[in-house]
Amino acid sequence: MATDVSSAQHPTGASGRTARVPKYYRIKQQVLQMTQALEPGSVMPAERLLAVRLGTSRTTVRQALQELVGEGRLDRIQGKGTFVAQPKLYRTLQLTSHTEDMRAQGLEPASHMLDIGEVAADAELSGLLGIEVGERVLRIERLRLASGDPMAIETTHLSARRFPGLRQSLATYPSLYTALAEVFGVHLAEADETIETSLSTPREAQLLATDVGLPMLLLSRHSRDAEGRPVEWVRSVYRGSRYKFVAALRRPAR
Repeated sequence: MATDVSSAQHPTGASGRTARVPKYYRIKQQVLQMTQALEPGSVMPAERLLAVRLGTSRTTVRQALQELVGEGRLDRIQGKGTFVAQPKLYRTLQLTSHTEDMRAQGLEPASHMLDIGEVAADAELSGLLGIEVGERVLRIERLRLASGDPMAIETTHLSARRFPGLRQSLATYPSLYTALAEVFGVHLAEADETIETSLSTPREAQLLATDVGLPMLLLSRHSRDAEGRPVEWVRSVYRGSRYKFVAALRRPAR
């Protein structure tokens, strides 16, 4: 099948050849121009109306909208429609909690407990937490919110033997890091964190109020205390359209 392209062409460099611009890309740029005249949170016209207004097919409009959602320019909420995206939240790559990150941006942090219980450590968790295979691991799964909007699904694993009663402590201390410090005297000092991309599963899409298959940011954090002992292993799934990560980079001393 021939690719749907517009008549617009752009030079590609030394070869002297020109590259045709796909029609959906031209439509995407037109939709993007429309969003610049709207306030964040404004509802976008339906695909059918956009197709009529822009003189193209709904299929082309849908492809353009899908890319803009993936880039964080638009935000699609299940059952409600497509909206001009709010400015992206940022998270600095340092050892801070969700509560600290959200308050630093003037947002109200909140968490909804999805599941809490104990599992037996497999070989991977045994190595990450410095415990024996088969030992009990406290698994805490929470939905992280910012001023009421779902932002991330966070699953934390800790040694149940090292932190007895932690489940009950979370009823008093909404911040896990505060509970670890106040109840157990454990302060996180360092962590290794990896960032990958993934596509949202049906469950993740439902919890994060987005569409199945949209880009997500997958973070894995392995934290240690001041003595270098493993404390937690965390897997977090963030809405890729709502987050950006900021890191301060310094050139090593010579």
